[in-house]
Amino acid sequence: MFRRITAVAALVGVPAFVPAVAWAQATGEVVENSGDTAWILMASALVLLMTLPGLGLFYGGLVRAKNFLSVFIQVGAIAAVASVLWVVVGYTLAFGDTSMNGWLGGGQHWMLYNLDVVYPALEIPESTFALFQMTFAAITPALMVGAWVDRARFSWVVLFCAIWGLVVYAPVAHWVWGGGWLSALGVLDFAGGLVVHTTAGVSALVIAVLLGRRQGWPKTAILPHAPGITMLGAVLLWVGWFGFNGGSALGATASASNAIINTHLAASMAALMWIFIERVVFGKPTTVGFATGAIAGLATITPAAGFVSPGMAILIGAVAAPVCYYAIQLFKMKMHIDDSLDVFAVHGVGGMLGTLLLGLGLSAGLGGAGYDTIGAGSMGGQLGVQALAVAVIAVFSAVATALIAVALNLFVPMRVSEDEEVQGLDITSHGERGWEFD
Repeated sequence: MFRRITAVAALVGVPAFVPAVAWAQATGEVVENSGDTAWILMASALVLLMTLPGLGLFYGGLVRAKNFLSVFIQVGAIAAVASVLWVVVGYTLAFGDTSMNGWLGGGQHWMLYNLDVVYPALEIPESTFALFQMTFAAITPALMVGAWVDRARFSWVVLFCAIWGLVVYAPVAHWVWGGGWLSALGVLDFAGGLVVHTTAGVSALVIAVLLGRRQGWPKTAILPHAPGITMLGAVLLWVGWFGFNGGSALGATASASNAIINTHLAASMAALMWIFIERVVFGKPTTVGFATGAIAGLATITPAAGFVSPGMAILIGAVAAPVCYYAIQLFKMKMHIDDSLDVFAVHGVGGMLGTLLLGLGLSAGLGGAGYDTIGAGSMGGQLGVQALAVAVIAVFSAVATALIAVALNLFVPMRVSEDEEVQGLDITSHGERGWEFD
């Protein structure tokens, strides 16, 4: 783009000392920033890294060996179907011109048709923006896999997530990021505390309740078969999250740098806090605890990553660990809701917590971006709209998820048979074993 503008400038006699970009801006020419574009392309790859190897390994290590492959194929199939549907219809529902009083995007971009050469108000191609957002649409439903491992039917999983992405994810993305009604109220969500983690976390809890407990649980402990694999997955998620949060600045800017620093600090602090809690409660820190704490910190900082100071990010990480840890104790250990891999307690609770803490951390006095420049204009106002968004999105996600799941169950059963569950989904659903020992 820069070379094309320079050539045109030479033809019309623009002086050689006039920068081509400045000339283009002065004459109304739309300019693409190649540096910003390159960063968002890289960030898209990092988010996909989180989804396929990262999330697959993280969840795969936490299940029993007989279900290892089933986790991977579920994550992969969900990402694949979500990506296709995003191009066909999801993008336009989320980021088309707002309609229905800000509730849904219009139909200008079916099949990514009629995209702008450069996305409005940014300096990247709209195709690059659509690609980046596609990776979010892919990982969000895949997060829910952790709630139903060991017992959900593969065909039901794929169909449910395909519908969920259009009925739940796309509308919420429009409300918050696409110029919808929550955005108009001043709601802030830098990289998905509401759009990604609240929707997926709450929906995962609903599915766990509808699906029922795994056989033998909670009387029989169901232990991770490969904590080392879980740790490897967590590390990939940690690194990939730099693209998730840093890319949400939508440019190679100071905001991206701040978001990445905050992301790393929150994950580090939450991981340390989690193993400290384990040391106090159980006497020994664990790799699974370190990995889970890091993910809790990452989920909690996500809505605030580009808006708050590094000091606030450390505080958010320190708060995330005990809150998410005790959410597991409440929902899983006391209420006996079999959200198998704690999707709600880590992602849902973390995302909602971070969304609320953003209302505090935005304060300029705490090093944040300030209420006068973005958001609702004051601490009280910001906390109010953030709390409203959490409540509305949580209720909407829960109700819509229950309706989709129950309706689909009439045609495709949610759960495998008892015999299939005992044998393991790897062999009964996919005809393979993750580990063959001769």
